[in-house]
Amino acid sequence: MMTCNEIVKNLDAYIIGQSKAKRAVAIALRNRYRRSKLPKSLSDEITPKNIILKGPTGVGKTEIARRLAKLVNAPFVKVEATKYTEVGYVGRDVESMIRDLVEASVRIVRKEYADKIKDKAKVIVDKKITDILYPLKKATKPEEMDTELFRSRFYEDYEKGLYDTETIDIDVKEQPKQINLLDGGGGEINIGQIMGGMFKGPRKMKKMTVERAREVLLEEECDKMIDPDQLNKEAIYRAEQEGIIFIDEIDKIAAKKNNGQDVSREGVQRDILPIVEGSVVNTKYGVVHTDYILFIAAGAFHIASVSDLIPELQGRFPIQVELNSLDKEDFKKILTIPQNAITTQYQELLKVDNVDLEFTDDAIDMIAELAEEENDTNENIGARRLQTIMELLLEDISFNASENNPVVKVKIDKPFVMNAMKDLIHTHDFKKYVL
Repeated sequence: MMTCNEIVKNLDAYIIGQSKAKRAVAIALRNRYRRSKLPKSLSDEITPKNIILKGPTGVGKTEIARRLAKLVNAPFVKVEATKYTEVGYVGRDVESMIRDLVEASVRIVRKEYADKIKDKAKVIVDKKITDILYPLKKATKPEEMDTELFRSRFYEDYEKGLYDTETIDIDVKEQPKQINLLDGGGGEINIGQIMGGMFKGPRKMKKMTVERAREVLLEEECDKMIDPDQLNKEAIYRAEQEGIIFIDEIDKIAAKKNNGQDVSREGVQRDILPIVEGSVVNTKYGVVHTDYILFIAAGAFHIASVSDLIPELQGRFPIQVELNSLDKEDFKKILTIPQNAITTQYQELLKVDNVDLEFTDDAIDMIAELAEEENDTNENIGARRLQTIMELLLEDISFNASENNPVVKVKIDKPFVMNAMKDLIHTHDFKKYVL
């Protein structure tokens, strides 16, 4: 398990600034490891300290939570608090966030189990495919039928992937249709899964390439080897002990007093409260206890404030961190420092069409300045403003580029930016004279 400093260092590779938020989530993650080393009698008493991230859109709230989960391969789900106000008076069933988390956990555990047995399953799959493919190859060369030389060449060519584009007929199991209903306790009943368990699923001959057949059969063989009870048990444990739920737009259900929507929004908060406090949720994989799931809530809070949430919910999010708005220096770093920075993305995209982009320092400076001015004079959308500017900046190049053209080098410097963005710059100059 990484130390707090190592966690922050890893987050720095993708997210610029916001050191307070990074420190808060790093401590929360490290505390999980510390808790796992304690006696059970004590660890059962220690619950996660949930976090509220406050800040305008586009400053990295979601990305911090997502990268944190990816860092330790933890089950992660992002939900919008406003989703629970769309249906009926109170809103959608809030327990669905736990069911989504368990689904994410099942995918992670299934992949881990499959990776362990993949080599064993591949031997079975390769035999099935070669048994189908070999007679077809023999028929094309009758003079070499059943010779040792032909067999060795055939298997050698198969391993090299020379037959991957060949089409064969394979017998595959059809997946039952998934029909989910809710039982009286709010849990899901999967009709397709029940019927699939009662009867062997129907099988059907399908035409597909050898490459695709290998994928389908490998998944089928891995499913046969994996114990579903053990898989479900491990997935639920991971969801309970390592799961992270990111509740976005929580400020939208925190309306100020004397507002006609207060009752509805407060009802959503009260529905979310038991999930965050710790409750039992029925899922199709088993019962899930939510006591040790880490909840990270986020919102702009430019109209409402955290104090507008009901006191009980506030108490369940003891850590509140404010994220800073991005300035020119932040934009310059975002354009150049992170792995797969936005400039790198456009360079790689246009390389496909033989365009070699080069961004000069003065161009980066100008783009960052425009992004800051746009966010100051219009709606502040954070780092997403860079995507708008980059699309406008490279629109003509992207439109005219083609892989049939010879390689061309394009230098993006300050004059290029000023010429491409002259309408935007003119608008800013004009606004200086408007009272």
